Amino acid sequence: MTKTYHIETFGCQMNDLDSEKIAGDLIRYGMQPAAAVSEADFVILNTCSVREKAVQKVYARLGEIRKQKGHRPDLVVGVVGCMAQLEGEKILKKMPFVNIVAGPQKSFGISALFERSIISQKPVIAMRADEDPVPLEDFHIARGNTWSAGVTISEGCNRQCAFCVIPLTRGKERIRESIHIVREVESLAAAGYLEIILLGQTVNSYVDRTGGLSFAGLLRRISGIPGLKRIRFISPHPSDFSDELLQVMESRPQVCNHIHLPVQSGSSRVLKAMRRGYTRERYLEIVKKIQSSARPIAISTDIIVGFPGETDADFRDTLTLLDEVQYDSVFSFKYSPRPNTAALSLTDDVSEEEKGRRLKILQDHQKHIQYRKNSSYMGRIEEVLVEDNARSRFRLTGRTGSNKIVNFDGPDGLIGKMAYVKITDYGPHSLQGILIQYPVLNSSAPE
Repeated sequence: MTKTYHIETFGCQMNDLDSEKIAGDLIRYGMQPAAAVSEADFVILNTCSVREKAVQKVYARLGEIRKQKGHRPDLVVGVVGCMAQLEGEKILKKMPFVNIVAGPQKSFGISALFERSIISQKPVIAMRADEDPVPLEDFHIARGNTWSAGVTISEGCNRQCAFCVIPLTRGKERIRESIHIVREVESLAAAGYLEIILLGQTVNSYVDRTGGLSFAGLLRRISGIPGLKRIRFISPHPSDFSDELLQVMESRPQVCNHIHLPVQSGSSRVLKAMRRGYTRERYLEIVKKIQSSARPIAISTDIIVGFPGETDADFRDTLTLLDEVQYDSVFSFKYSPRPNTAALSLTDDVSEEEKGRRLKILQDHQKHIQYRKNSSYMGRIEEVLVEDNARSRFRLTGRTGSNKIVNFDGPDGLIGKMAYVKITDYGPHSLQGILIQYPVLNSSAPE
C-alpha cells in the first residue's frame, strides 16, 4: 500500500517553503499526503526555534502525538528544521519515541532518512554541516497553492545579532545564483502564479557575484517577467538597505509597496548590545527616505521588549520610535534567552512580569496607531489578491499591495485571483469592504 505523510509547520514563511520542499521529496519517493496525523504513516514537524515559546509549542505537540504512537508503534515521527538543529539529541531524551531528527539543510532529503529509520529501526539524526551544505537547487517543490509562491534566493546568515539563533540553525549565508532564481520565477509565472515572495534570512544582502547582480538588480530583472502581478520580499536588514532598492520599489509597480524593516528596539544603547549594526538615528534616516518616496510605501517591523539591560528609558525610546515612524504593523515579542547566543552572557535582569507589562503597553500603543492609519483607507478602492475564506463574518480575505488584510464577501471562485474592493470599514488589524470588480468566473459570480 502507498505510504502517507502529514507535515505540520511552525514558524516563518521560509519554513512554509521548506515544508513544500519536504512534501515534494516525499511525493517523488512515492508517498501521498494525509489530512491528519491519524491517517499518516509518517508525521513530520517542521520546527522553529527563534523564541522559546516556539520550542515549547513543538514539545507540547509531540506530547499529543505520543498518544498516537502508543496506538500505532509503526508510525514514524520526524522533527526537522531549526529547533531540531538547535536541540539535537535533547529531543530524543525528552521524546524517545521520535524516529528522525534533522536540521534544515538535511531535512530536504527526508525520504532517505525515512528509509534509513525503517531499515535500521533506530533513531536517525542528521545535522547541518557548513562544510557540506545541501545544494540550493536540488529541490522538488509541492506548492501549497497555484497563485502565490515562495522562492529561495539565499539561506543562512553571516550576521551575529546577540539574541538570534539563525546562524546556528541555518548556518552561514549561501547565495543562490540569479540565473536559477530567474528561471524558477519564469516557470512559475508561465504556470499562472500571480505573486512571488523572495525569501532569505537577510534578503537584501543578496549579491550574485557570478552574475554581478545586487538584490535591487535581481528585483528589477524579475519585475520584467510577463504575468507577475506582485513581488514581495522577506526580510531585509536595515544595514543593507540601499537607495537602489528604494528606486526599484518606486519605479516597478510589480514590486509591492510594503517593506518589513526589523528594528528590534528604539534605543541606540540596546541596539548596540543587540549587535544590530545601526543606531536609532541611522534607522530613522532610512525610514525618512522611504516615507519621502514618490510612491507610498507601508512599513512594518519586529520589536523585542525586555532585552537584558533594557531600562524604562530604553523602553520609552521604543515607544517614541513608534510615534515617529507610525508603523503599519508591528510584530512584538518578549525577549527569551536562546542557547549559544551572545546575549546569554548578559544578565537577564528584566523580570517576566515587567516584560509582559512592557509588551502590553507597546501593543496597545501600536494598536491606536494602526487604527488611525487604517482609517485613511475609508472609501478607497484597493486591488486585492484573494487568499482564502475569511475567519470572520465575511466570506473572503486577501491582501493589498501594501500588505493590508481586507475582508469582504464574494464567490469562492475568486480565491487565487485579483479583485477590486471598496473599503467601507476598518479596524486596527484589517480593512473591510465590498467587491466592485472581479474577473469573469461563472454564473455564480455576483451581478
